Amino acid sequence: MKTFCGRANPTTGSMEWLEEGEDYDYHQEIARSRYADMLHDKDRNVKYYQGIRAAVSRVKERGEKAIVLDIGTGTGLLSMMAASAGADFCYAIEVFKPMANAAVKIVEKNGFSDKIKVINKHSTEVTVGPDGDMQCRANILVTELFDTELIGEGALPTYEHAHKYLIQEGCEAVPHRATVYVQLVESKRMWSWKKLFPVHVEAEDGEKILVPPSEMENCPGVPSVCDIQLNQMPSSDFTTLSDVVTMFSVDFSKPVQSASTYYRVQLEPVKSGKAQIVLSWWDIDMDPSGMINCTMAPYWVQPSSALQWRDHWMQCVYFLPHEEPVLQGEKLYLTACRDEYSVWYNLQKASEGENKAEEEEHEADVRVESPVCRCRAHLLWNRPRFGELNDQNRTHQYIKSLRKVLKTDSVCLCISDGSLLPVLAHYLGAKQVQYFILLFRSLHFSWVFFFKANHLEDKIKIIEARPELLKPSHLEDKKISVLVGEPFFTTSLLPWHNLYFWYARTAVSTHLASNVTVLPQSASLHMMIVEFQDLWRIRSPCGTCEGFDVQTMDDMIKDSLNFRESKEAEPHPLWEYPCKSLSDPQEVLTFDFTKTVPQHCLSTEGSVNLLRKGKSHGAVLWMEYHLAADISVSTGLMQMSNDKGNCEWNPHCKQAVYFFSSVIESEILSDPTAVTYAINFDTKTGEIAMDFKL
Repeated sequence: MKTFCGRANPTTGSMEWLEEGEDYDYHQEIARSRYADMLHDKDRNVKYYQGIRAAVSRVKERGEKAIVLDIGTGTGLLSMMAASAGADFCYAIEVFKPMANAAVKIVEKNGFSDKIKVINKHSTEVTVGPDGDMQCRANILVTELFDTELIGEGALPTYEHAHKYLIQEGCEAVPHRATVYVQLVESKRMWSWKKLFPVHVEAEDGEKILVPPSEMENCPGVPSVCDIQLNQMPSSDFTTLSDVVTMFSVDFSKPVQSASTYYRVQLEPVKSGKAQIVLSWWDIDMDPSGMINCTMAPYWVQPSSALQWRDHWMQCVYFLPHEEPVLQGEKLYLTACRDEYSVWYNLQKASEGENKAEEEEHEADVRVESPVCRCRAHLLWNRPRFGELNDQNRTHQYIKSLRKVLKTDSVCLCISDGSLLPVLAHYLGAKQVQYFILLFRSLHFSWVFFFKANHLEDKIKIIEARPELLKPSHLEDKKISVLVGEPFFTTSLLPWHNLYFWYARTAVSTHLASNVTVLPQSASLHMMIVEFQDLWRIRSPCGTCEGFDVQTMDDMIKDSLNFRESKEAEPHPLWEYPCKSLSDPQEVLTFDFTKTVPQHCLSTEGSVNLLRKGKSHGAVLWMEYHLAADISVSTGLMQMSNDKGNCEWNPHCKQAVYFFSSVIESEILSDPTAVTYAINFDTKTGEIAMDFKL
């Protein structure tokens, strides 16, 4: 059966209907899943195995049969560990049907079909009894239902239900408990992901300061956690204001409550500063004694020799509702509020001489409602976008370029989502210049606040129309002399999706003056072959995991990756995933914005030499925008150290990664290995197809 899926094409902007096979969603789910990453997580797997062995032993020592319930079994790995540790029977629950089918095959292949029953249901639908899915309640509960925030995948309601209906009182649980830790920090870099900082512009009539509106300044933002590879954040980018403290623990061997609640700890800053950010992570004890521990603690908390790389569990960055100046040694209360799926934080100062009654009253003050964005900007811009808008060096490149192209009589049109360019253009031009900003898929509200705060309501006109529907009346019958864009669009996932600017420029071409200046004047696609330190694991076959054959899972992922006729690149923020370059960066395609989008495809073929020893895991691709003759901005490589090939990437953008299906190891450099490539940009669909041969 075929299904028609509607989607807005991020590059061309057109609405498309695509015919997809019935397996499309399933292949997407498997191809981009983190199963491979989990199977490669040696620390996790070893600790689970140790914890399961210990739990089975404790039950056996009591003279009981060991009956295991494994919720969210995935490949069946934890059930197979339990069966090989001597469990009498395992019920392995998996709601995702293709995964449950794979688990059945894996269990059978490893010879455990008589000990493990795979149940393809949600755990809340599982029945217990002579005619039920389970013959009796289990006395060992094994789960891996955690995300970076611990509770974001619904662990709490799942545990709550299991204790009520599926497991015995006083059961063993692996993991036995989870503990959430927090640390208060000041960080201009991380705070720039939540707030818009003032922008200073040197205009002809003096310095202008672009200020964020009070609605944005006082907005608590959005409640969703910011999960990142905190081990890639240099210590120079933040200052710790408190010691690491335990925020809360959950004992999984006892009944669990999922209802909204809060936890409160007292803190004393070890340093004075501005409390902006709460960094958080968790660990799990696989046994009651806490001897078998698996931790997500970052590098400054545990010795780096103990760090295990993983992408399925990272660390959390939470933004306090407001920046709070704190003094070393003063008494503070940090409150973690949570619902079933998310956590958010509040910081309060304790009043001097506060007594017990006042302390309790203070406690009753705690707001348990989740933060809601009121300024709409946090709904329009994601966190990297805030960081990008706050990047002064980047803004300076646009200011320099605008200075070169703006004249006193310029009529300017800006095409970009939620951009500061129209305001910069206004400040850099003469008073009578009229600017128009084309808003066709952004949120209008945040701009109204923004223009009011900077007294620009009558200086910049917002046009709410799609580019192809632009009329002369929108522009007061003027022709556009300067067309600007960053370009940035909220719908873009891959670097070349922002080429939508080119399609929009083509759609408005009848409104452009014959001598129009387009900024940026062109763009280019760049490519480089790299070796990843760790990211390769997410696409690498596992084969065996802790002695169990999981080849079936490898085959499933491979089939799903090959589901599309050509493999696709995928977006990754490479500042979080270190790699070294094995080749020089190479410009592979150029796009001329001074002309309209051509009817024919843009294609290129070539080869790139591998200059360093290493494993070619894949190619990284990014865009560079040429704003003016000698001014460019890169969405990818910012710097490369030539000796070792270590790369510094644009921290505000995701780069495109194309993983090679087979890895080549280049050892001898006297006879350099070349990688040949063919890249094709289809101007009708806006899609890039690529092929690499090693």
